Amino acid sequence: MLKSIWDHPFTFWALLSLPAIPMILGLTSGDPEAVSSLLHPTGEFAARFMIIAMMITPLVMLFRNASWPRWLMKRRRYLGVAAFFYALAHTVLYLLDEGAVAFTEGEVTKLYIWTGWIAFLIFVPLAITSTDAWVRRLGRSWKKLQQFVYGAAVLTLVHWAALHDWGGVGAAMVHFAPLAALEVYRLWSTQQRQRQRAVV
Repeated sequence: MLKSIWDHPFTFWALLSLPAIPMILGLTSGDPEAVSSLLHPTGEFAARFMIIAMMITPLVMLFRNASWPRWLMKRRRYLGVAAFFYALAHTVLYLLDEGAVAFTEGEVTKLYIWTGWIAFLIFVPLAITSTDAWVRRLGRSWKKLQQFVYGAAVLTLVHWAALHDWGGVGAAMVHFAPLAALEVYRLWSTQQRQRQRAVV
């Protein structure tokens, strides 16, 4: 009974929604600074869920005999969609906070602004095509499309690090360093397998 509840998609969606609860409460509190104060949390959770989703494949390779990475693998698309919705909330709050200034040349040309916009625009088609119907429709092309997430990750890293005259470097590196390490391992492991196959 407990296992069926834990494995149910709604349970995982509920977990992914937990960070949004205090955010929604903050927006309804009447605090005039609520919008600006939620810019960072929404952006951070968007990046965190994206990072976790990207870490799953190398984790499956690293812990081949463990069941928990495969449990996460089955829910990887949920993490990606959650990352998109937190990124969408981040974008909407930014537009509400900045208003018309958000579209001025002085704002759009800032490094941390345009990298954030491009990262978000990459997220849009990835989120739209995350359903089973789109996976079947696109076939092998679906995986190729999903590889654009690496570009979004790099842009998100720059976006985060460049905040406040590069004051976000430390926080960005803390979050992205585990992903970078696992990606290095994934590439190394893949090369090792290819060499073994070539020898055989």
